[in-house]
Amino acid sequence: MIVFILRKSTYLFLFLGMNFQLISCTNSAKKSNTKTHEISTDTIVEVGAVQTSKYLNLLKGKKIAVVANQTSVIFKDTDVTKNRTTHLVDSLLNLGLSVKKVFSPEHGFRGTADAGEDVEDGIDAKTGLPILSLHGKHKKPSKIHLKDVDVLVFDIQDVGVRFYTYISTLHYVMEACAENAIPLIILDRPNPNAHYIDGPVLEAKHSSFVGKHEVPVVYGMTIGEYGQMINGEKWLKNGIQCDLTVIPLRNYTHNSTYSLPIKPSPNLPNDKSINLYPSLGFFEGTTINAGRGTAYQFQRYGAPFFNKTPFSYTPKANEGAKYPKHKEKLCYGVDLRKTKRLSKIDLSFLIDAYQKTPKKELFFGKTFTIHAGTETLQKQIEQGLSEQEIRKTWENGLQAFKVLRTKYLIYD
Repeated sequence: MIVFILRKSTYLFLFLGMNFQLISCTNSAKKSNTKTHEISTDTIVEVGAVQTSKYLNLLKGKKIAVVANQTSVIFKDTDVTKNRTTHLVDSLLNLGLSVKKVFSPEHGFRGTADAGEDVEDGIDAKTGLPILSLHGKHKKPSKIHLKDVDVLVFDIQDVGVRFYTYISTLHYVMEACAENAIPLIILDRPNPNAHYIDGPVLEAKHSSFVGKHEVPVVYGMTIGEYGQMINGEKWLKNGIQCDLTVIPLRNYTHNSTYSLPIKPSPNLPNDKSINLYPSLGFFEGTTINAGRGTAYQFQRYGAPFFNKTPFSYTPKANEGAKYPKHKEKLCYGVDLRKTKRLSKIDLSFLIDAYQKTPKKELFFGKTFTIHAGTETLQKQIEQGLSEQEIRKTWENGLQAFKVLRTKYLIYD
């Protein structure tokens, strides 16, 4: 198993060669002594997919499957905000490579399906390739799916939050690859929430597709680093390991500020929503609306039964939220669009909403525990513990995870 770690270099255009160093991942449980390059403030983060010259030789002459969605693109400009892109699948086909099929995660290949909605298999209108859903009848590629595949490429933009299901899809893809002796290449992308680690660590008994591993809500790793951790900790079934290669980012550290040029899912439309998502995501398991059904998803919260406030909104069906909570009902609540960038989970929103709910017994839903990863958080809110008191109970788990995490880091 090999990870590519790139030396310091100025930005180079697509296909231009550069010096690089190979590091064996066979002993992935040991942190490499090789340092990633220093980052200057005026350098540009370059995603793994752009560095075509680093993975083309791994694909030539192979039958390829790609795990992808709308974020799986190669940027044509150093300024990614211009959003001039080529989809990875189109790029590989244009290069004459043999792409056989595409696997799509939650929200589908085009990224428009509702959260949790089953997505059907289909055919891509542009390329004619089969699109096989990993968020419907199958969460994991089957042996039949992989019978004509030599190598898989995984390229999906994650947001670094445990209950965001792309890392669960990664787990099952890695497991399928390991079981069928197929190598996997992860084209790494930045984690916009990599600047901190926080939240309760998931308890094994509450493992689900919404959270598979014993990690905090916010884990501070890119999806490439996370894949290395899945492998190194032997989290796949029966402790098997995947033949994994990561094409890393250039000019990136965990403290790099990176604005996602393409929304990773329908209800994370901008930087503010992505930053607030770890805190407001808890509302998914409650009766409170967190902005779904509006243009400001995960930037507000409210309910019809809150006391009247100057701020109100009415959730309506829209792309990614056909049935938002309290649809067509006037909700009173809190507008968070002007909050400062968070560097920790803010529990004050959850506590505030619970206190404003008249019928406390109706506040928590069946899925709250799988989002929290523990039954403890609900009990603490119900008992009236303060945010400080709750956070204190996370400390030991967070410290243990931080030690574990260091073994798999590619970036400073």
